[in-house]
Amino acid sequence: MKHTVPALDDRLPLYQRLRDDMLARIAGGEWQTGVAIPTEIELTRLYGVAIGTVRKAVETLVADGMLERNQGRGTFIRRPSFDSSLFRFFRHQVRQGQPVVPQSRILERSLTTPPAAVAAALGLTKKAQTLRLERLRLVDGKPVLLEEIWLPQAPFAALMKVEVEDFPDLLYPFYEARCGKVIASAQETLTVASAREDEARLLEIQAGQPVVIIERLALGYDRQPLEWRRSRGPAEGFRYQVEIR
Repeated sequence: MKHTVPALDDRLPLYQRLRDDMLARIAGGEWQTGVAIPTEIELTRLYGVAIGTVRKAVETLVADGMLERNQGRGTFIRRPSFDSSLFRFFRHQVRQGQPVVPQSRILERSLTTPPAAVAAALGLTKKAQTLRLERLRLVDGKPVLLEEIWLPQAPFAALMKVEVEDFPDLLYPFYEARCGKVIASAQETLTVASAREDEARLLEIQAGQPVVIIERLALGYDRQPLEWRRSRGPAEGFRYQVEIR
């Protein structure tokens, strides 16, 4: 069935409108991660546009990190690895040279009004309800991160029906499986502060000891905010490594 490229803002070039419609299909779950999207020939038939227009739209999505080409297999929705991204900052992220997925323990789950800064980051009104998770992450039984996670209530309502002990160590695949929400990208900010008494107790460090704070805003494929989290870890385990070319 032929699908007309939506007008959206008709001042935009046709390839950009096509890109936006393809992105909406990805964000809406019509095109699934792990499955190749239609070929360029199929897209020209679907939208009734020239192959050059299709190719430019696809190239834009590849450049934006939304799609990735796999030689001989097709073009796929890209799924970033956020957990390894977070733990690249801490020395205890590897065991015998291999990445470690920390164990996770949900300490608290509640429906609550978020702080103003969190509401603003998630694009919510000041009185909007959010699902808040407090989570402790451990490696070999030792606490390494304390996290508070804020999620808009409506898209993630299904998580209120899950027993806290049934939450897995990796949340992003869980969001997709239970709520149909896929995290596509994230913005992170790092700062340093002194550990408060309550977080020091959970992290098994001394109050006032320095902790690294990583604040992350996670976005869907449509660039809409889906999660805001703050992770705290002891600064003694922190490292910063970057490759400059």
